[in-house]
Amino acid sequence: MQVLVVEDEPSTREELGAFLAEMPEVADVLAADSGEAAVRLLGGVAFDAVFLDISMPGLDGMAVARVISMLSRPPAIVFVTASESHAIEAFGIGAVDYLLKPVRPERLADSVARIVRLRRASAEGAPPADELAVVQIEHSRRTVFVRRDDIQFAEAHGDYVRLHTADGTHLIRLSLSYLEEVWAPAGFVRVHRGYLVAVGWVHDLRVTSSAGLVAATPAGDVPVSRRHARGLKEQLIEAARSGRLGRAAR
Repeated sequence: MQVLVVEDEPSTREELGAFLAEMPEVADVLAADSGEAAVRLLGGVAFDAVFLDISMPGLDGMAVARVISMLSRPPAIVFVTASESHAIEAFGIGAVDYLLKPVRPERLADSVARIVRLRRASAEGAPPADELAVVQIEHSRRTVFVRRDDIQFAEAHGDYVRLHTADGTHLIRLSLSYLEEVWAPAGFVRVHRGYLVAVGWVHDLRVTSSAGLVAATPAGDVPVSRRHARGLKEQLIEAARSGRLGRAAR
């Protein structure tokens, strides 16, 4: 792959470039020290991937990403930033990944592998693999793999999302809005400002004195706001008709 690193901090730019150059999937690495320099390079070179800082003087990373989206053959975008606050906007633009500084080599390698898979699927005319069918959660000294089908509901938890399963809970650094978008085809629906629920795990709706209307799952009760109540009921009826309801009882 032909890769562009866009980073105004020299040491970070050199480090990213060195990491990427060592990867067998990467043929060439070019670097730009500003958004303006990146746009000039993008006008003359067909890159396969751009590793893009967000906070830069002048033309920032989000502005560069919007320029990339207008190219006839846009490269994959991976944001590399010190802040988590732009994650929702980044994935809305179509970013493949969102890396937080300091970037670990193994995390960078994951992003490169993801881009390679997407390129291969595109070349073969196949839809991209559903990577979030299994969620990889990194702890200090271990990595946990959680199947999406085992997740009963998801709860916003600051800059993280807490995933609730029958075996416990797991924190993942993603936005609830992003999960809502990518998991909608798998039956996850928004039922509250801070909650998604997997329709197939809901066994009934009930009214409680403390939380009002809740969707009951084996992993716990999920609050349902008045705004989302009607939509959830419609989803539950459709799931019951198609045999997707009552997953816990199987």
